[in-house]
Parts: sequence; structure tokens; C-alpha cells
Amino acid sequence: MKTSTAWFLACRPKTLSVSLSPVLVGSAAAWHDSGTLLWPPLLAAALGATFIQIGTNLFNDVGDFLRGTDTPERLGPRRAAAEGWLTPKQVGAGAWLSFALAFLCGIYLVAHGGWPIVAVGLASLAAGWAYTGGPKPIAYGPLGEFFVFVFFGLVAVGGSYYLQTLTLAPPALLAATLVGIQAAAVITVNNYRDLDGDAKNGKNTLAVRLGRPLTRRLYTAEMLAPYLLLPLLCELGWPAALPLLSLPLALRLIRRFHREAPGPRFNNILAATAGLQLGFALLLTLSFTI
Repeated sequence: MKTSTAWFLACRPKTLSVSLSPVLVGSAAAWHDSGTLLWPPLLAAALGATFIQIGTNLFNDVGDFLRGTDTPERLGPRRAAAEGWLTPKQVGAGAWLSFALAFLCGIYLVAHGGWPIVAVGLASLAAGWAYTGGPKPIAYGPLGEFFVFVFFGLVAVGGSYYLQTLTLAPPALLAATLVGIQAAAVITVNNYRDLDGDAKNGKNTLAVRLGRPLTRRLYTAEMLAPYLLLPLLCELGWPAALPLLSLPLALRLIRRFHREAPGPRFNNILAATAGLQLGFALLLTLSFTI
């Protein structure tokens, strides 16, 4: 395999939309409230969020390999370190480079948004490393979904809104909640697919703690809750209903999640769940801009 292809796959491109979606929603909500859109902060925030997610993915790649949890029985997509496409040292260096690029984006964002952005940026970088790094990695406990909800929902949407307006508003935080819940569903698919292997390797994710029946209910709730909460955005008028256009896809994914036997097919459900979150976010973005 070409080195460029190995790096591309190691970044996990099928789920990178999870970091882009909240930036679009937060910026659109700010445009709705202020009537202006500042492109440099939007682009810097999008790049910074993407680099943090790539770095987190790479740390996860090398961390799972070094801990021995990426075994030949793994059902998920192949990993760069475990497959020998890249050495652990290369993957680790790539992770730190991604974080360095995110930090460079953050320098501009701090100059624009001030000290609140310092706190947001440092917390995001620390959480990205702690997801698989450190003595008690987030990914090895039951807080993975909560981590994604907070940082790819509340923090990313709220931070993007703040960079445009230097304030926060309830509609933006509500939009952050909707986007964050669906982002958490992506992690639920991943952990449900890997439940048996994770349990054997001492990776006590929320799916391992709950078991398969309750995790199926959790996924259903994560997929439907954003639609049930849409009426709270009634101040937008009829455009608030636009995300409902993605509901048929959500229902199909819920049926697949309940009916499919855990296995490689869940890789497609994982990618489709990330795609649904992007579609929902784009429709929500449109709701704020009409």
C-alpha cells in the first residue's frame, strides 16, 4: 500500500464530517442572530476541529495497537499501526503534527476571540489526547459518548457561534445539543460493533456496560432525540422543520442497527450514521439561514 493511502485511511475520512458539522451549524446560528458572517474564523475553526479529530484518531490508532486491543479478530476497519502500514512511531508523530496544526489555527482564533478560546482550545487538545492516551483513556471507559457530545456538540457549536458574535445564545446551545447527540450515536455504533472484543480486552465502553439490548435502545434514542427536540427551535418558523427531511434515513439506520448481526456490516452503518449527522447538520444550517 502506498504511504499516502495509508495516511489517508489512518485519518478515518468517513467520519471527519463529525468535526465539520458543528462549525457550520454554530456559524449559521450566529449569522441568523447577527446578520454577518466572518469567514476567517469559520475556516480556522473548521480546520482546527478537523485537525483535532484527525489527531485523536491517530492517537487512538497507535494507542489501541500498543495496548494490544487491535487484535486479528477486530471487526472494524483496518488500522494503520496494527496492519503494519505505518510504524507506531510514524502514527504517533502524525498525531502530534495534527495537534500542532490545530494549535496554529488556535493562535489566530485566540487573537480573534480572546481568552475563552484559550480554554476551549486547550481543553479540546487535552481531551483528544486523553481519549486513548494516559493511564485511564476515555475510550476505555463508559464516557466516550459523553465526550463526543460535549466536544463535537456543545463546545464546537458553541465555540463557533462565539467566534462569530463573541456571545452565546440559547438557540445556539440547543442546536449544539442536537448535533452533539447525533455525533454520540457514531461512537455508539463503533462500540456496539466491537462489544465482544472490547469486553475480552478490558475495554469497558458504555456498550460493554449496558449490553446489546440496552445499547440498541440507546442508539434509537440518540437518533430520534434531535428530531423530537426540533420544536424548541420554533422561533425559526417553518424552516425549523427542514431537518425532518433526514428522518427517513434515521429510521432505516435504526432498523438496520436492530436487525443486523454484529459484524463488518456495522462499518457501513457507522459511515451512514456519520453521513446522517452531516445531512441533519446541513439541513439545520439551512434552517438558520433561510
